[in-house]
Amino acid sequence: MKKLDPSCCSESGPPPAAPLDQVRQVKATIFRIDQMDCPTEEALLRKTLGNIAGVRTLEFNLIDRMLKVEHSLDKVDPITSAITALGMTPVLQTPDGAVTASPLAAAPAVSRKQWLLMAVAGVAAIGAEVAAYTTGNETSITVGVLAIIAVLAGGLHTLKKGWIALRSFNLNINLLMTVAVIGALLIGKWPEAAVVIWLFGLAEMIEAISLDRARNAIRGLMALAPETATVRQADLSWLEMRAQDVAVGATVRVKPGERLALDGVVESGQSWVNQAPITGESMPVEKNRGDPVFAGTINERGALEFRVSATKGATMLDRIARAVQEAQSQRAPTQRFVDQFARVYTPVVFAIALLVAMVPPLMFGALWFDWIYKALVLLVIACPCALVISTPVTVVSGLTAAARRGILVKGGVYLEQGRLLKSVALDKTGTITHGKPVLTDVIPFGAATREEVLRIAASLDALSEHPVAAAIVAGYENRALAPVTGFEALPGRGVKGDLDGQTYYIGNHRLIEELAKCTPELERNLDRLEAEAKTAVVLCGANGPLAVLAVADTVRDSSREAVASLKALGIIPVMLTGDNVKTAQAIAKQVGIAEVRGELLPEDKLTAINALLERGPVGMVGDGVNDAPALAKSSIGFAMGAAGTDTAIETADVALMQDDLRKLPEFIALSRKTSSILWQNIVFAIGVKVIFFVLTFTGQTSLWLAVFADMGASLLVVFNGLRLLRTKVT
Repeated sequence: MKKLDPSCCSESGPPPAAPLDQVRQVKATIFRIDQMDCPTEEALLRKTLGNIAGVRTLEFNLIDRMLKVEHSLDKVDPITSAITALGMTPVLQTPDGAVTASPLAAAPAVSRKQWLLMAVAGVAAIGAEVAAYTTGNETSITVGVLAIIAVLAGGLHTLKKGWIALRSFNLNINLLMTVAVIGALLIGKWPEAAVVIWLFGLAEMIEAISLDRARNAIRGLMALAPETATVRQADLSWLEMRAQDVAVGATVRVKPGERLALDGVVESGQSWVNQAPITGESMPVEKNRGDPVFAGTINERGALEFRVSATKGATMLDRIARAVQEAQSQRAPTQRFVDQFARVYTPVVFAIALLVAMVPPLMFGALWFDWIYKALVLLVIACPCALVISTPVTVVSGLTAAARRGILVKGGVYLEQGRLLKSVALDKTGTITHGKPVLTDVIPFGAATREEVLRIAASLDALSEHPVAAAIVAGYENRALAPVTGFEALPGRGVKGDLDGQTYYIGNHRLIEELAKCTPELERNLDRLEAEAKTAVVLCGANGPLAVLAVADTVRDSSREAVASLKALGIIPVMLTGDNVKTAQAIAKQVGIAEVRGELLPEDKLTAINALLERGPVGMVGDGVNDAPALAKSSIGFAMGAAGTDTAIETADVALMQDDLRKLPEFIALSRKTSSILWQNIVFAIGVKVIFFVLTFTGQTSLWLAVFADMGASLLVVFNGLRLLRTKVT
């Protein structure tokens, strides 16, 4: 958001300070303006609304044609009147973007009437050129009539906007084009004036259609959720209702092949759900009772009944779409540079054009006709439209492409900064690993079988609340347990109990030493398992150890691939964890991380991030809550597994919706691709301007060719930016 400088709001100086109670009553009003989809309109609105007393800040979303105005006015009438005076129609919105008045559907990019008028203008313009060429007279009555038809049919809208820009003292493309066309008519270049205005109007229409692609990419996210849902009624019947009328707690049924309309938790049924719109996962995910489901996802197999957990407008899909929309209004660094460049560039070129028109004839006796014509060509190519429009289209395409992959980026600034990261700090538990222990090893001794050992260990541990015990019980896969008598917890050591008339112990190394049951074979196994970052316990009977069981917080399958991808991108992965150094080193070795820092408190992680920042920009991957200080201090904070977690989505700079660390290098690759396209567009747009500046002074260009090149450049950079929507990043 850009704040208005109060000193520029009035010709007589800054407005008087508002009373304290008025300052406190700042309100935000959102308008949809269908005619606002270009930086030209933004500049005009910014200058006009900036002169209204009480207007504090303006936030533009050109892709969605939204304008957010923060103000201290009692009514918005002065704002709507000012917008209307500029030839635009403001439609009032609620803070969440829903229409509260004049619920009109978004206008199409180009209406049928516009196409018809442009066709008439094209025929007339080409007819004027043909008539002038065949007769050798550019100012004949026939040429004049055809030129006027072309200008009125294809350029009346441009001329009106040019007049509005002149009244507002705003140097935009419409004013430059108006001056160029009128100037061409005055110096007798009637056919060229007709072709120029027609080409300009046609190019603007094509550009509007191109921008609609970026606009529709975001709308497509919202369209994924159906408008109706089948809801269970009080009499247990099922009724199809509008999704917006379904309350939290209602039970919804979804059949195989249907999309879910709302978020919820499965109450009954089993199925596989395609969650790609939310998490970017390529494979369907199994859903059972108690599992979360999300609006916009596809139920692929069995029927499901789920309890609604979020109403329409508050679903995960809604929050993702809203976050992408809000991210568009945050100017990325490149976009800010382009905006600042354009504000200086256009007036400078306009001044140069005036000098070109006047200095040679006045000082050197050159022909007025020739140099006025050259000045008009300079005016046409002066508009930095290609330069300015390319950045928001490219950024929003990148943001949308990331959202489709299950990567929620909170602003264009982070999308650009991702390419600059030199290192990434990774939390261990829940990021590199699954975050919960599982049974990994069962090593029986003597004649004891694995099945027998597991039965005894699980039966004892079923009465314990320790996480290691829970992992052993889960590893027994809920099979029948033996009855236990005389159960006793041994704090800091383990448990004991009687099964089948025998007393058994299960506990740590210390317990077995106290029982004097250690053996060389047992010691070797314990040392090996601990070196592998596993927690080992021993099952012991009256005659000695029966088995060693090990549990571990296992590494995610995706972590090794993610770390390898980070290294391939030149990013240094660093593990930061509160776990003991030995365990951390073992896990790091498994995934290929060389730099490990263990036994860290939250403040220690913050210190570690500060040290990493000395090398360059650093990313921090955590859960968005526990590692808050480190996440806040890092250049970019990444939240893992943010789907269903409101806090992570709100606090993280980038939310990885899926518990898949491979999304991190994917984001960095997308950031680099986005930056590459941004600079391609900037170099190309400026290069076209430079070439035509040279060609103008050498007399090798013309008005219509300048329009063709300028608007052609605009279209090319738009299409180039849109490539991100379909480009695969690796």
